[in-house]
Amino acid sequence: MTVIAERLAGVRRLMAEAGYDALIVPRADEYLGEYIPAHNERLYWVSGFTGSAGAVVVLPERAAIFVDGRYTVQVRNEVDKELFEYHHLIEEPHAGWLVKQLDSGARVACDPRMHSLSWFQATRRTLEKGGLELVATTDNLIDRSWHDRPEPAISPALLLGEEFTGSSSAAKRQRIAADLAQQGADAALVFAADSVSWLLNVRGTDIPCLPILQSFALLESSGEVTVFVEPGRVPEGFAAHVGEGVRTLPETAAEEFLSGYGGKKVVADPDSANAWTQLTLAAGGAELVAAPDPVLLPKAAKNAVEVAGARSAHRRDAIAAVRFLAWLDAEVAAGRLHDEAALADRLGAFRDEGEQYHGPSFDTISAAGPNAAMCHYNHLNVPRPGAVSLGSVYLVDSGGQYSDGTTDITRTVAIGEPPAEIRRMFTLVLKGHIALDQARFPAGTTGSQLDVLARQFLWQEGFDYDHGTGHGVGAFLSVHEAPQRIAKAHNPFALLPGMIVSNEPGYYRDEGFGIRCENLVVVREAETAGETPMYEFEALTLVPFDRRLLDLELLTAVERAWIDDYHALVAREIGPLLASAEDRGWLEQATRPL
Repeated sequence: MTVIAERLAGVRRLMAEAGYDALIVPRADEYLGEYIPAHNERLYWVSGFTGSAGAVVVLPERAAIFVDGRYTVQVRNEVDKELFEYHHLIEEPHAGWLVKQLDSGARVACDPRMHSLSWFQATRRTLEKGGLELVATTDNLIDRSWHDRPEPAISPALLLGEEFTGSSSAAKRQRIAADLAQQGADAALVFAADSVSWLLNVRGTDIPCLPILQSFALLESSGEVTVFVEPGRVPEGFAAHVGEGVRTLPETAAEEFLSGYGGKKVVADPDSANAWTQLTLAAGGAELVAAPDPVLLPKAAKNAVEVAGARSAHRRDAIAAVRFLAWLDAEVAAGRLHDEAALADRLGAFRDEGEQYHGPSFDTISAAGPNAAMCHYNHLNVPRPGAVSLGSVYLVDSGGQYSDGTTDITRTVAIGEPPAEIRRMFTLVLKGHIALDQARFPAGTTGSQLDVLARQFLWQEGFDYDHGTGHGVGAFLSVHEAPQRIAKAHNPFALLPGMIVSNEPGYYRDEGFGIRCENLVVVREAETAGETPMYEFEALTLVPFDRRLLDLELLTAVERAWIDDYHALVAREIGPLLASAEDRGWLEQATRPL
């Protein structure tokens, strides 16, 4: 019996004892963040799946894993098909699947700390229509089965000064509290850990890649706030840093505290806050007002200091990326074809030399040849990393966390002489990137309204990619920040000045190659002679695209001019910052006009 099979058997024994006919295990923890510390990697423990999104459903005799389009290849490589069925998370949601599998009266268990209230309510409705019961339990069966579960990391948070934040915590709290008072609310549940971190001007150190303070808070309309956090994460000098009106309590005190809000109106985001906190508030008599997290938009629409910090961080990040690309070309020319792990390590070493660098903003996607067809491939999760090979491409998607900003960049690099088909597909992808970069749009425009600009050239040829075109990015916070997003799916939040988003169309041919062209951009006001105020994007990422991958016949004069202008900007901004003559020479060649 394999390790995973043994673990499933142990979970099933506990299910039988509790009278559960199914157990839902999401890729989530009680903070609902994208990055999960090792002691909360429950989905990985029970299945072996390492992706960032998915869910497992355990039945008495069977199990199934549900993933989205980013992971359809990866899940087959990591998860035993003898133990799990594979399903598409979006096309066949697990709640509907369960209704087809179980008889009326069956009990389906979930831990409400691991799910949003929206998910919990929608799943309960779906199951009830099929005669099934959703049982909310905080007696987590995975935790009870996981006997060698790692201890959580607990270390003091970092205090971030106003030279990086542009505003004091007290000013932020008063601003948002005033909005709550105007709405007639008594308090707001600030649940997302990055929202709490931004509100208090602190950053956490316990989760690799994600510098959030693991916590949640209740903000009163008076401006006072109660933060639920492990005491060991509260740093020395915290009280003076945040100012008066901030109280910290251990997370174990949350149930009693939240239950005491009877008769008060509490704003809570059913989409981003976990079900347990809101069910606890409601059980205590609080009136829940369903509304977006009130910190979301102030955090996303960055102030002038935060935007200036992002520009500085991206210039330092570009130095590392350019040095890496110059080194890679020299290695290939010398016949030294490294594997994905060595390449990722080398890029990380260049970033390590930069000022105010705290580490990567996510696990580097270092993907050679066919591995790049898995858009969220991780060389750390395979038995043997692949090596670059001549006549193919290498895709590297990486980023850094700096005191003044968060970066994220993808470049697709020619290894030797690329085939014509790869050059054609790369050019179609870059044409979409250019079209989105050049967009001008009025106030009120959402990312979903712009998404087609990036896909249009692929669509015309019968191609597409199964991921969003752009995600929000934080200020020394999450590399995937809500609520701004550019994707096919409707997003009700309009793009605002100061919002940072990625521009990353791609194309992936299974077992063949992968291509992605990603810059981060910031929304700004555009100069216009018309009567309607307009917004546009300003590129923050300053690293050349690989000219060797271009099919020049597919480019219009406008697109060629864009590439030349962008490369001239890169040369002008980054060239003087490079210490090595070899690196400066490489950049000069990489940015020469078409």
